[in-house]
Amino acid sequence: MRIANLNAYKLSPTARGSAGWQARITAIREINPDILAVQEVVVDERALPRERWNSAAAEVIHDLAEQCGLTATARASSGRPHVAMAANGHRPWYTALMWRPSTVSLLPDSFAPYGAPDFWHGLTTASFDVGGPEPLIVASYHGDPFRPNFRADEALRIKGIFRRTGGVKPGFLVGDFNAPSAAVIDGEYYDDEWYRDQHHDDLEFQVQAGTIGGAQLADRRQAQALLRGGNMVDAAAHLEAAWRPTVGHWADGRGDPDPWGPRRIDLILATRPVAPALVSYATHRSAAALDASDHLPVIADFDPTAMRSTR
Repeated sequence: MRIANLNAYKLSPTARGSAGWQARITAIREINPDILAVQEVVVDERALPRERWNSAAAEVIHDLAEQCGLTATARASSGRPHVAMAANGHRPWYTALMWRPSTVSLLPDSFAPYGAPDFWHGLTTASFDVGGPEPLIVASYHGDPFRPNFRADEALRIKGIFRRTGGVKPGFLVGDFNAPSAAVIDGEYYDDEWYRDQHHDDLEFQVQAGTIGGAQLADRRQAQALLRGGNMVDAAAHLEAAWRPTVGHWADGRGDPDPWGPRRIDLILATRPVAPALVSYATHRSAAALDASDHLPVIADFDPTAMRSTR
C-alpha cells in the first residue's frame, strides 16, 4: 500500500485546466497512491459568498481526485459535506483526503472534519479498510504557519484523536506541518537546525522563544509531543531514508517569497502499531512535481499485514 501527501499550493477553482492543474495531476499519477492527503485547496472569499465556499472547494477536490483515478466521496451526514475535506470555519482553506476505491475502502461514517478552535487549518480524518488487522485512521494536516504555540496545541489535539485508552490507534498523520520534525537518529536530529545563520523578520514563526540572535533553535514542540515514547514515528527517520527537502525549490518571485531555504516540513508520521509495517519512504522530485507546487510530495509504502492490532 502507498500513502502520500501533497500541499497543492493554493489550488483554486480557477486553476482547473491550467498548466499547474495538469502538473498536479501528472505528479499524483506518477506517485500512484492508494491514499493521498492534500492541503491548501483555496476558495477566493472575495469572489464567492460564504455559503458557496464548501461547494466550490468540494468541486475542485472531486475533479482533481477523479482525474487522478481516485475518489474523495464520503457519505454526507450531520452537516458534513459529501467530500472528505475540512476547513477552519472562518477562512476557505481546505485539507482533504483522496483514495483509490479499488484498493482501499472508506469505513462508513468514519469521515470527520475538524475546524476552529482546534486547528488553524481544518483537519480531515477518515478510517479505511486496507486489509490489515483493524482499520487505519488517516489525517490530512496543515499546521499553523505563524504560531509555534498553536502548533504545539494542535499536536495535542491530534494526539487525542488518535489515542486509545492505554495506547494509540493504527494510523497515519500526514501533511504540511509548517515546522521541522523532532525525530532523532544516533542522538542527532534527522532535520538540521536550519535557522542558525538566518536573519529576517519571520524567525519568530519557527524559532524557540528567546533564542533569536543566539542559538536560533527550531521550535520542535509539535513533533516532540507526537513522537514522544514512540507514540508515532517519522517514516523518513524511522527507515533512515536519505534526507531530502520538501520546500525551497521555488525561488523568490515564484509563488510566495521564501526566506527559509530548503527544509523538510512535509511529514508522514505513522503510529506505533503501523511503524513495523513501513517499507519505504521517498520525496517525489519529478519535473511535474517541481512545477506542481512549492511543496514536493512525500510517499511511504507499507505492508498492511505487518500492522499490529491494539484491540
